[in-house]
Amino acid sequence: MRVLGIESSCDETGVAIYDSEQGLMAHVLYSQVKMHAEFGGVVPELASRDHIRKLLPLIREVFAKVGLALGEVDGVAFTAGPGLVGALMVGAATARSLAFGWGVPALGVHHMEGHLLAPMLEDEPPSYPFVTLLVSGGHTMLVDVQSPGNYKILGETLDDAAGEAFDKTAKMMGLPYPGGPLLSKIADDGVAGRFKFPRPMVDRPGLDFSFSGLKTSVRLVIAKHVVDEVVPDQDMADIAFAFQEAVVDTLAIKCRRALQQTGYKNLVIAGGVSANTRLRARLAELVKKERCHLFYPRSEFCTDNGAMIAYAGWLRMRAGQSSALGLEIRPRWPLNTLEPILE
Repeated sequence: MRVLGIESSCDETGVAIYDSEQGLMAHVLYSQVKMHAEFGGVVPELASRDHIRKLLPLIREVFAKVGLALGEVDGVAFTAGPGLVGALMVGAATARSLAFGWGVPALGVHHMEGHLLAPMLEDEPPSYPFVTLLVSGGHTMLVDVQSPGNYKILGETLDDAAGEAFDKTAKMMGLPYPGGPLLSKIADDGVAGRFKFPRPMVDRPGLDFSFSGLKTSVRLVIAKHVVDEVVPDQDMADIAFAFQEAVVDTLAIKCRRALQQTGYKNLVIAGGVSANTRLRARLAELVKKERCHLFYPRSEFCTDNGAMIAYAGWLRMRAGQSSALGLEIRPRWPLNTLEPILE
């Protein structure tokens, strides 16, 4: 079975083809970051229009890459949610139209299930069951993954997601959009121990997260170190270092609790923040102590991409699932409401 995957939930347009025998055949990605940087964040209407402009050319490109004629697939998978309404509609309408014209089924895929399954695209994927830390700009949650499609939420953020906290903190520091990766880069030059920020909700039981109080602490420290309306470079680096350590420590503490609670030996991290090198290093230390194993997707599959949607769609279509006719999208869609994948 060969499936075309389309991702258009926010500010990146991703297209890929996944095949049962050949695996991931090809993938292409277009990012809107430069366009939205002018406004300091994603502008939904502009995102939707750019998806319209880029999606069909990317689809033609991915078919050309693998030497297939347009329509030589057995199904079309698309991101149906969560995400921006207009952006989701572009992907859904395009996928639906192509599937109808090609005479193949279409399937709406859960965006976070795509991220959760992205490590399965690697040469050494994790075996079930495992704990997944889904950590991105819009979501931070710990998931008990018992089998494909069988998910139990162990804990989630009560306010900002970790990636969102990175971006908002970077904005407070005067860094351009998207600020999260820049903050992490600046943190490399920071001095350990100069600042100490709280590790939110680690002093109480449970696996939920909260990062709003951490942002407030950073804001107060920044205000104390402004000189002539700017924060000196070394102060910026030290604040960034301390902030990143607080987030990483918090995530690691909750991951350790989740592993101990479930008894699982495999830990997966996925989503945009899973590309953070400090987080990967900290979790590598954790799994070594816990005698567990760590898995994550290659960096290009940490952020939104078509490959993860093609794979998740293929997995469900192989099990006989497809979506009814129509353009149903779900901007809000709890992960634990998905149907199990029965093979």
